[in-house]
Amino acid sequence: MAMKVLMINGSPDGKGCIHTALTLAAEVLRAEGIETEEIHVGNKDIRGCIACRRCAEIGECVFHDLVNETAPKLKEADGLIVGSPVYYGMPNGTVLSFLQRLFYSCTCDLHMKVGASVVSCRRGGNSGTFQSLNMLFGINGMPTVPSTYWNDVHGYTAEDVLADTEGVETIRNMAANMAYMIKSLRLGREQIGKPDVRHTQYLNFIRTT
Repeated sequence: MAMKVLMINGSPDGKGCIHTALTLAAEVLRAEGIETEEIHVGNKDIRGCIACRRCAEIGECVFHDLVNETAPKLKEADGLIVGSPVYYGMPNGTVLSFLQRLFYSCTCDLHMKVGASVVSCRRGGNSGTFQSLNMLFGINGMPTVPSTYWNDVHGYTAEDVLADTEGVETIRNMAANMAYMIKSLRLGREQIGKPDVRHTQYLNFIRTT
């Protein structure tokens, strides 16, 4: 079965800095025999989660848009890269709404799917944005891909990103590590299976005495 990485472009500019960074990653992944697909989210009309919890009953989000279209692709993917520009030290609000609804409503098993985030900024705010996106992975049992620096690129245009030689190198190293992790995890599943983990305890810290 072919290996695949799903890439979420959270920038309103479909051919801007985030697309450029994702393209750099895709080149490395494809050279390693891993397919990629980029989904442009940042310019779509995507509302936030309303906590109706209907997804638990019907198996998908109650709002039928790009979130539900993406869920089957996430199910089949071996890895996920999410990218966002910096908005006031945070990810773009549209991609946050998309990701929160996707992760909350998706019924697929995300355990041991590989995750990475990519951030672009003109100057600052990248660390907070990077941390916010990475929070999606650990809670879902997804190993987070490392690199030789945090996965951010600097600049205002696609050309600026390519001139950020350290950023380019960082993204490529991240993609190489992702390919290695995907292949290693697939080999591990075939030879020793997946870890035996349980999620049965839900403590809300409210005393009942």
